[in-house]
Amino acid sequence: MKSGGRKVMGGGGNTGVFSILGILIFVFLFAVFMYGEDIRYIANLSFFSSSDESAEIKQVSAKENNPLHSPPAAVALSRPKTCNIFVGEWVLDNTSRPLYKEDGCPFLSTQVSCMMNGRQDDTYQKWRWQPRSCSLPQFDGRMLLEKLRDKRLMFVGDSLNRNQWESMVCLLYSAVPDGEKSYAYNNSLIIYRIQGYNATVEFYWAPFLVESNSDDPLAHSITDRIIMADSIDKHAKYWRGVDYLIFNTYIWWMNTANIKVLRGSFDEGSKLYDEIERATAYERVLRTWARWVEGNVDSEKTTVFFNSMSPLHIRPVDWGNPAGVKCAMEKLPIMNYAGPINVGTDRRLHVVAANLTRSIRGLVVTFIDITGLSEYRKDAHTSVHTVRQGKLLTAEQKAQPLVYADCIHWCLPGLPDTWNELLYARIVPNT
Repeated sequence: MKSGGRKVMGGGGNTGVFSILGILIFVFLFAVFMYGEDIRYIANLSFFSSSDESAEIKQVSAKENNPLHSPPAAVALSRPKTCNIFVGEWVLDNTSRPLYKEDGCPFLSTQVSCMMNGRQDDTYQKWRWQPRSCSLPQFDGRMLLEKLRDKRLMFVGDSLNRNQWESMVCLLYSAVPDGEKSYAYNNSLIIYRIQGYNATVEFYWAPFLVESNSDDPLAHSITDRIIMADSIDKHAKYWRGVDYLIFNTYIWWMNTANIKVLRGSFDEGSKLYDEIERATAYERVLRTWARWVEGNVDSEKTTVFFNSMSPLHIRPVDWGNPAGVKCAMEKLPIMNYAGPINVGTDRRLHVVAANLTRSIRGLVVTFIDITGLSEYRKDAHTSVHTVRQGKLLTAEQKAQPLVYADCIHWCLPGLPDTWNELLYARIVPNT
């Protein structure tokens, strides 16, 4: 497979200059390459309430926030298989957060670099997820790299998995900032390699997992989206032999209540399609994915994860702020809610994904339930501190949050770091 890319080397002098230049070129190309989508918000479609109580907010006292009285450090999970790490609360932690600095990760894209893009408050970086009946292990990048030595870890899915991929790259870069690293991209695949460990952290663009007319990583801003619900090999050939696979698919399903499913194939020039209700089409696609996993994944070599949906925050009335404009200017998580909230997540898809991952034969697929805990984080989106079609929002555009606020993607450092902590707890459970 041919691939392009530049290397980032440790050291100084001219090498350091070229390294920085290479990183800047990569970040620019990366933004052009991967951030062309223009998701339409779907506020007028049907919405579904949360069905489980999974998250609460806890603001630690001023005494706890004082460096002399810092909150308890995260400790190892004693029994990670029996503790539900997805049920808990958000704790404001000025001591251990953020896990890395925004300006300390040269691989962070402009789209998610909110502080560099003019955001003034940084409290969104300082919330730590605290499971109710245990604690998450402290994220140790070097420990994870030892686990990944001579291995590949790949995120597969849409831009929310790409958001998490960027987080993981920055978490690992902050653990080993020196030494040789490289990146490469080829069509839908981006690879970040840490040479000293012969390890890669990769992202593969497949927003529906199956074949669709939105598969081009550059030209996928298509309003009339069509999928081939039973065709997955076009993408899946890139997933074979990967040691850790993390799948997701959700946000691209939310544009319409019904999904267009092609009869025949794109290669044959077929133009006939059926319009299938969203949850039914979603289940059909995940059954196609599950059959591929059953038939192609070696359980002795590969560990498979499936991320639940990452929520939107576009209706301020959901969190008691009817005068608000989508997620713009939100500085705190949703507070003072004792139980589950409704921010419009289609929980039917959540049920489908949870059930199908449990039903796969011959392989344990771990369901990473990020939904409930993420629904509280209205404060953590990129909002107007981001790019659109690869270009930083202008002052005039920032002044129009109803049009330009991105309430899909997340600032980094931020919420996706927590998703990676949850993933870490499953990959390295005994730290």
